[in-house]
Amino acid sequence: MVRTPLTPLERERGERFGALLREARGERSMVEVAAVAGVSAETLRKIETGRAPTPSFFTIAALAFALGLSLDELASACALPEDGEALSA
Repeated sequence: MVRTPLTPLERERGERFGALLREARGERSMVEVAAVAGVSAETLRKIETGRAPTPSFFTIAALAFALGLSLDELASACALPEDGEALSA
């Protein structure tokens, strides 16, 4: 299976998602959060660092549950801007 390369905006969205997860994790360890979410600590590390910018819906939902985040919060924080809009900082 050949994957279409990610656009710069999609990579940026993955980086914002990872930063949001790191912030929500706070002082908890990756291992602890990953265990609650049912994913590997390596998967969580890749998502947090932007190396896995497009995790599956079920991984996102599990991480949201483990971190006490709503899917609405995640969607609004990581949504791509409308065509022609600049990314916000």
